[in-house]
Amino acid sequence: MTPSRQGYLYAVSAVLIFAAQDGISKYLVESYPALFIAMMRYIAFAAFVLAVSARAPGGIRAVAKSKMPVLQWFRGVSLAIQIVLAIQCFKVVGLIQSQAIFAAAPIFVALLSMPILGERVGWRRWLAIAAGLVGVIVLLTPSGGWGEASGFGAKSALPLLTMLMIGGYGVATRLVSRVDNARTSFFYTGVPGVVVLLAIGPFFWAEPAALDWIWIGLLCVTGMTSHYFLIKAYELLDAVVVQPVAYLQLVAGAFIGVFAFGESLRFNLVLGAAIVVAAGVFTAWREHVVARRLAVERR
Repeated sequence: MTPSRQGYLYAVSAVLIFAAQDGISKYLVESYPALFIAMMRYIAFAAFVLAVSARAPGGIRAVAKSKMPVLQWFRGVSLAIQIVLAIQCFKVVGLIQSQAIFAAAPIFVALLSMPILGERVGWRRWLAIAAGLVGVIVLLTPSGGWGEASGFGAKSALPLLTMLMIGGYGVATRLVSRVDNARTSFFYTGVPGVVVLLAIGPFFWAEPAALDWIWIGLLCVTGMTSHYFLIKAYELLDAVVVQPVAYLQLVAGAFIGVFAFGESLRFNLVLGAAIVVAAGVFTAWREHVVARRLAVERR
């Protein structure tokens, strides 16, 4: 098997496992606090991060050295908060609609990259950003109205806030990548989050049923394997190739939402998700084209 095919296999596997992970979280949050679920998930994830970091050259001490430690800690803590909010979204809003709204995060990364990272955005990406925003509005207004009955109300604020936080996390990741290597950023992806959740999570402790301990165990396993496969995918493929594959999570999530939880695929969800995905793929492609052009100009 060629490296490219291996990369695609890793990417697709990671996406499908992420979707299964969200499905398990959706099942568990119906009975247990989102903070408790996130804490259990993070314990396994942080253990995986520490194990990978320990095997790196220089070990954990070398990997933990960052030129922007405050921002790295911000990234790690904000990611943990995002996961708690996302799990709660699955309960309040539903798996399918939540994932569709989250899929718009790359659009907001492009939008926030201008004032924060000083990146230039041409008219093509501006059109893609505008289209992505339209897609989000379609996702939130199934009947064309603006009240709670139409879907645009207090409940919609939670996935919107989560999506904005995902976008902010993406911008922060780009910023630290200018001075820290991938190993360091991966270390701070897991460690700050588990520190915060272990400090708060015990106050939300719940005693799971015997069968649910199995689901919690599966949640921990999927958390480790999905990130491992994603790391391998990025080792073998460019980010611009992996990003479109990531949108398969919407399809897998829709399948799980419909058949496991009885959610419905309303027209606005399909249309809005299609607009968001198209805008996201185009934005990723344009960023890749612009980056290559700038690299050529610097030579």
